[in-house]
Amino acid sequence: MEASSSGITNGKTKIFHAVAKDVNILFDELEAVNSPCKDDDSLLHPGNLTSTSDDASRLETGGETVPERNKSNGLYFRDGKCRIDYILVYRKSNPQTEKREVFERNIRAEGLQMEKESSLINSDIIFVKLHAPWEVLGRYAEQMNVRMPFRRKIYYLPRRYKFMSRIDKQISRFRRWLPKKPMRLDKETLPDLEENDCYTAPFSQQRIHHFIIHNKDTFFNNATRSRIVHHILQRIKYEEGKNKIGLNRLLTNGSYEAAFPLHEGSYRSKNSIRTHGAVNHRHLLYECWASWGVWYKYQPLDLVRRYFGEKIGLYFAWLGWYTGMLFPAAFIGLFVFLYGVTTLDHCQVSKEVCQATDIIMCPVCDKYCPFMRLSDSCVYAKVTHLFDNGATVFFAVFMAVWATVFLEFWKRRRAVIAYDWDLIDWEEEEEEIRPQFEAKYSKKERMNPISGKPEPYQAFADKCSRLIVSASGIFFMICVVIAAVFGIVIYRVVTVSTFAAFKWALIRNNSQVATTGTAVCINFCIIMLLNVLYEKVALLLTNLEQPRTESEWENSFTLKMFLFQFVNLNSSTFYIAFFLGRFTGHPGAYLRLINRWRLEECHPSGCLIDLCMQMGIIMVLKQTWNNFMELGYPLIQNWWTRRKVRQEHGTERKVNFPQWEKDYNLQPMNAYGLFDEYLEMILQFGFTTIFVAAFPLAPLLALLNNIIEIRLDAYKFVTQWRRPLASRAKDIGIWYGILEGIGILSVITNAFVIAITSDFIPRLVYAYKYGPCAGQGEAGQKCMVGYVNASLSVFQISDFENRSEPESDGSEFSGTPLKYCRYRDYRDPPHSLVPYGYTLQFWHVLAARLAFIIVFEHLVFCIKHLISYLIPDLPKDLRDRMRREKYLIQEMMYEAELERLQKERKERKKNGKAHHNEWP
Repeated sequence: MEASSSGITNGKTKIFHAVAKDVNILFDELEAVNSPCKDDDSLLHPGNLTSTSDDASRLETGGETVPERNKSNGLYFRDGKCRIDYILVYRKSNPQTEKREVFERNIRAEGLQMEKESSLINSDIIFVKLHAPWEVLGRYAEQMNVRMPFRRKIYYLPRRYKFMSRIDKQISRFRRWLPKKPMRLDKETLPDLEENDCYTAPFSQQRIHHFIIHNKDTFFNNATRSRIVHHILQRIKYEEGKNKIGLNRLLTNGSYEAAFPLHEGSYRSKNSIRTHGAVNHRHLLYECWASWGVWYKYQPLDLVRRYFGEKIGLYFAWLGWYTGMLFPAAFIGLFVFLYGVTTLDHCQVSKEVCQATDIIMCPVCDKYCPFMRLSDSCVYAKVTHLFDNGATVFFAVFMAVWATVFLEFWKRRRAVIAYDWDLIDWEEEEEEIRPQFEAKYSKKERMNPISGKPEPYQAFADKCSRLIVSASGIFFMICVVIAAVFGIVIYRVVTVSTFAAFKWALIRNNSQVATTGTAVCINFCIIMLLNVLYEKVALLLTNLEQPRTESEWENSFTLKMFLFQFVNLNSSTFYIAFFLGRFTGHPGAYLRLINRWRLEECHPSGCLIDLCMQMGIIMVLKQTWNNFMELGYPLIQNWWTRRKVRQEHGTERKVNFPQWEKDYNLQPMNAYGLFDEYLEMILQFGFTTIFVAAFPLAPLLALLNNIIEIRLDAYKFVTQWRRPLASRAKDIGIWYGILEGIGILSVITNAFVIAITSDFIPRLVYAYKYGPCAGQGEAGQKCMVGYVNASLSVFQISDFENRSEPESDGSEFSGTPLKYCRYRDYRDPPHSLVPYGYTLQFWHVLAARLAFIIVFEHLVFCIKHLISYLIPDLPKDLRDRMRREKYLIQEMMYEAELERLQKERKERKKNGKAHHNEWP
């Protein structure tokens, strides 16, 4: 594509007029001469109750629309010819009148046409409609290097052997008998997005004859037009001074209330899209993308990109790719769960737990907790087997490899999208310095190595000191999260005894489950409350750092918010997975908090059931809350706005608002753009991969949520939000690095979950070393006979501390007071030489756990690196297409220049102005 860029921009200016005549490009007097617009009340027209019919805005497929219809559809000026490219909104009562007048005067000086109209609801609200004529669009499109189509693509088909062609014919005949692909969209429904089938190059007025221009009004689509106008508005002065420029500052200081491009009309139509076609692209997106009836179909990404821009298009492309990759993960996770269901009756460990009516377990809390039979935890043992079985290790390895494959294939998918959307050679332009940075460091300047102009400069010592303060703030907030987790731990410790002494037998007999469930719900409430605090702290710390550009500010804010949210959401899960029941001591010598509260123990069936409950409740509640806030809040806000309008205008007469009024009443896009959408999915990705060994159903829950999430986001963008400004981007930015970090962390955590949290390693050690099959190299269910008894230690009840001694003496079990009880650990009996000391089996299990962690991590990391090495970032066919395109572009440029020179020579000969000294 470099050849095309250089070939187009190196032409001479005298070619333009002849070429324009050759391709028959017409310029209207309205656009050739900028009509003067005065910024006074004579140009201010009161809003009219105009009808916005659904068929007013037509698809951009060429042809002139009827001016009379354009006057009433709310998308054009009052003359019905000038399309509204951008809307500014302000209030008459706003005191920033002088700045606004200077700004609007400079807008007209740049060639933009302006028209004002008052609101139908509130006469104090004024809408400023802006239109960019052809000359302005062409001039700034050239400055911005906007790529436009100039020649149809010639697809190269490699030569195929006769044998392969015969096989293709037989396969095609067989496919006729199969049903059509239900997930693909009907191509007849979608418009011809011709720029995807054309070679593109940066627009140049000197080489305008190279580009395909059927209609100058539709050559630049609406998204591109609004992007050009926004680019102009960001560089217009509103006061004298080098820093007093830009629309963003006027929005910040309240001179303007809002600024947005218009939607292309209504997203609904009285007529069916199958019989009458789509009214506009917004209607088409609603029917083919945002409607719930097409939840199973692929997304029309090219149309999303055309309407919302490349940045939003890439988000939905990534979300669709992530959702599609969840299908194999969800299937394998469901298989692991079903494997646990089918092998439940054959599990020797759960059988022994259910049959252990003579094994009496020690109380799990002080005083109020009673003795209990091991068989009372039969249900929990069976539930634990559903998630902790022989397939768990395989699934953990699979998910670690899956995360790598997902990221590597996303690179390839992104490369294909970047090629199709002309983002391969696109580089972000030099960003403007943030106004806050300029105001802070305007006294110190240095030369910019790129632009060669002086700019404000931040000293290295000042930058380091600010980063240190910011890092200290991050550390402090993480400590706040740890303190909240500590509070949850104290709650669990205290409430176990409370639930154990409860009057209801259901709660009293399931005190640990009730403690875990209520603790998770309280933890979720704390998470949601701290999220509000984190956003403000992240804003404060990011602004304290004084980033130089908007992208630096966005990356810094994103990293802080992710760290806060990740620690906030997963801290309790880490505690349950790796600390719960690990440091409690043993009966007679319990470890206590502040020498008062006894630390919580695991359930007799293990700690994995607590981890499963934590992940399941948090995932379901978090996703449900996010979906409600994403869609429910805008719906309620928009409904309330419509209700107020009906109350003011009455219900007898139906008011049809112009499009700018309708869009102004919609909700603006989030202040941080796509941050909330990405953050929600990245946190879900962490839940899906980090503790997936403990909860194999996490990918299935994520898949079901994402299928809904895609349509929710689409519905929100199309119907509930104002149209966001189309912006370009090459990839998903800093989020890709965060995903890679989560993938590495998931390998470590899953290794520890399998080795420490689950009973996989103790069972393996027993089967090969201590069970009936010891020394035989077998580990079947028959080798697990006696495992439950071997994993429990004996405690003498008389050795209880006074504050730990239970109120009951256990006589309800055998009629006589109990002398011994059992607990989960590998310790010597009370009458041994070293009472309650660790047995040899404990050290064997510990060594096996450490060995498993080392082997698992090294094996999985080697597989991950091997896969990332074997999968190239660029597909081979795409590389060949790019090379062939570069070759064809050079040929086409040469042919176009040769054809132009021949035409000029013929014209000179006709006019008698042939030169004898030119090349033959």
